[in-house]
Amino acid sequence: MQTRKRNQILKGKHGGMQLVLTEDVAHLGKQGDLVEVKAGYGRNYLVPNGLATIPTPHNLKLLELYKQRVNQAREAKIADLKALAEQIARVQHLTIEANANEEGHLYGSVGAPEISKALKGKNLKVEPEMVRLEGAIKECALYEVNLNLGYDTEAKVQVLVVRSNTPEKK
Repeated sequence: MQTRKRNQILKGKHGGMQLVLTEDVAHLGKQGDLVEVKAGYGRNYLVPNGLATIPTPHNLKLLELYKQRVNQAREAKIADLKALAEQIARVQHLTIEANANEEGHLYGSVGAPEISKALKGKNLKVEPEMVRLEGAIKECALYEVNLNLGYDTEAKVQVLVVRSNTPEKK
C-alpha cells in the first residue's frame, strides 16, 4: 500500500501558515517573499485569488522564473515612469478654470479627477489615483500638488486654479 505525501502546509513560528507571495500584496509583502499569515486569510483569500502559493520546491522554482520576467517588465515600467516624471517636471504649471465668486471661493471644488484631466490634456498619462491631495481645492490660487506615479516614483506639479470668465446667468 502506497501512501501519497500531501503538500504539507508549513507552520510559522507564530502558529500561522507560511506562503510564498506570487503577487505584491499591500501591507503584507512583495512578490517572492515568504510570509506567515493566519490560516483563514491564506486559505480563503490569498491562495484562491492567486496571490500566494504553498512553498514547495517546484513552486519556488516556477516563482523564480516568473520573478525574472516580472523584474524585466518592472524595470521597463520604472523607466517609463521616470520619463513621465521628467516630462511633468518640464510643465511650468497647469491652469484649471473653475466657477468661483468675486472673492475667489469656488462653487464646487477641484480634485484629483480635474487635475488628472488637465495633465492628460497635455499628453501626460496621469490617473486620478496618482494625484495626492491633502483636501479638495476650494479657492482660486496656486497650489503645489504631489503625484505618486507608482514604484516609488514621485513628481510635483504647480496647479493654478483661476476663475472662469463665463458670464453668470441671472
